[in-house]
Amino acid sequence: MEKITDKINALADGANYFSLEFFPPKTAMGFANLSSRLERMAQALRPLFVNVTWGAGGSTATKSLELAEICQRQLGLTTCLHLTCTNMSRKLVDEALEQARTLGIRNILALRGDAPRSEEYREEGQLPEDDSNKDFTWAVDLVQYIRKQYGDYFCIGVAAYPEGHSDQSHPEAQDPKFDLSHLVEKTQAGADFLMTQLFFDVEAYDRFETMLREHESGAFKTIPIIPGLLPIQSYQILNRVSKLSHAKIPADIEARLDAVKGDDELVKQVGVKVLSEIVEHLQGRPSPTRRGFHFYTLNLEKAVSHILENCHLIPQPLLEDDDDDDAIELTPGADLQPPEGALSNKDRRRLSSVNSDPRNRVIISKPSNSKSSNASYEVPEDEAGIPQGPVTTRANTLAISEGEGSLGREATWDDFPNGRWGDARSPAFGEIDGYGPTLHVSTPQALKLWGYPVDKDDISKLFRRHIEGDLEGIPWSEQGLSPETSTIAKELLALNAKGWWTVASQPAVNGLKSTDPVFGWGPKNGLVFQKPFVEFFLPAADWAKLQPRLQTHDQITYFASNAAGDFKASNEAGVNPVTWGSFTGKEIVTPTIIEAVSFRSWCEEAWSIWREWQRIYAPRTETKC
Repeated sequence: MEKITDKINALADGANYFSLEFFPPKTAMGFANLSSRLERMAQALRPLFVNVTWGAGGSTATKSLELAEICQRQLGLTTCLHLTCTNMSRKLVDEALEQARTLGIRNILALRGDAPRSEEYREEGQLPEDDSNKDFTWAVDLVQYIRKQYGDYFCIGVAAYPEGHSDQSHPEAQDPKFDLSHLVEKTQAGADFLMTQLFFDVEAYDRFETMLREHESGAFKTIPIIPGLLPIQSYQILNRVSKLSHAKIPADIEARLDAVKGDDELVKQVGVKVLSEIVEHLQGRPSPTRRGFHFYTLNLEKAVSHILENCHLIPQPLLEDDDDDDAIELTPGADLQPPEGALSNKDRRRLSSVNSDPRNRVIISKPSNSKSSNASYEVPEDEAGIPQGPVTTRANTLAISEGEGSLGREATWDDFPNGRWGDARSPAFGEIDGYGPTLHVSTPQALKLWGYPVDKDDISKLFRRHIEGDLEGIPWSEQGLSPETSTIAKELLALNAKGWWTVASQPAVNGLKSTDPVFGWGPKNGLVFQKPFVEFFLPAADWAKLQPRLQTHDQITYFASNAAGDFKASNEAGVNPVTWGSFTGKEIVTPTIIEAVSFRSWCEEAWSIWREWQRIYAPRTETKC
């Protein structure tokens, strides 16, 4: 039950520390697998504290509190719960704070959330007095409220933006000086520490921190300022996150990543080096407080584990030798190599008899009484990545988190996530930030992009313009289309002409080289394969005609659901890998999988995005209705 600031102040002068951030997974199995991952990371890495995110408008409230309880009570990790305060039930703010106190959580990251829009977000039958926007417009309102209701019980953090906050999604208008008065206000209202938005431009961060430390108000003279860092998991995720957060990627970093963007493993290796260099740069900066680092893990462990070891941030007790006489050396990792000065193989040993199966397996919470058809590809959580008995030294657990040996490969099996069509059993499955359904653009930007459609033809035109490359994004895909989509643009336009609005698709690929400029991915010495698929919205009447036709084709698999949650599938138990690759010296890599559990999860979000889009329009207008 420790406050973050108390733990920071208890560190030796000049010491460094780090924290890790997690979001509640979208599926039950992802949640179970994250629990296992958290236990391993807690033992291997020993963060000073962990953060648990909170979805926009309280959309993940229950799951966020459940994850916070696991961290705080089960794992004994000092936990900081994110809390937003706009566009949700007023009661939820009080309930979250009370539940946090009940769980023994002493730390809150006070955030505003999306801009207040009471008319759009008020639920049917909700009383005006239960609208959180009545009392909370800015994060400072939440800071003041927590201090008024709970005094000094909670240690309160607030967000800071080294490159400026872009509320209107116009990066060119960003300037940290614009936000400075608000940050002063939040700090003077009772904030105990600052945690920054992610960044890659260290020069921008240097200027920002200097500006705060030297500010005439004195508000930031000694307050902990914790920089937020994002381990680079893939080229695609980096581009998406930098766009959403408006974080500038310096030209030299961009050039290094562009040179390897076709190889996921090389991207991750370069990313580890880039983040390690950023950390080492910040370690060299003078600071009136102990220097900390906050990592946005995206629920993944391999890259962050390497960065922490590279920069010697892992607390020293992890470096003790394992003297177990019955252990042998671990197989070195095949991709990310241990840094200079890191633990040697003799310090990372495991029993040769524990889980030496040659294939990657999915971690399940507990074995079922019935025989699973995938039993050879599954492993109970207490056997995968968490070896039993004397093998569970912290040094060995660190090696597993870094992906070394068969245990490491099993523990980091989802190391290359692929959004909503990745493996639904992965803790990283779904949205990249756990923020919940959102348009990822401000209301003014959304209106500029999509205008004021009033009928189906207007909406069809937006989808058609997106396929033709004239529209940067649609509510379900904020980025432009990938180059491979142009190869099936004619077919997609034909579907949209029928009023079947496509939101995701891919063409068939049969054994092209992994270096192919359009379809290639992964290491350069491989072959890649794809099954064609298309995801689209269509009228219920059209579905009634289409389904019988699909059922006449044995080679076609389909999943379908409406806004009410009614679900149909050609084979509900089917698991459909639609992208895979074969590479020298590696197991088959399958980054894209479509199955019932992932489709159901995505459907909830897909229909929610329709509602989010509707909410940007004024009530009782032709577009709103």
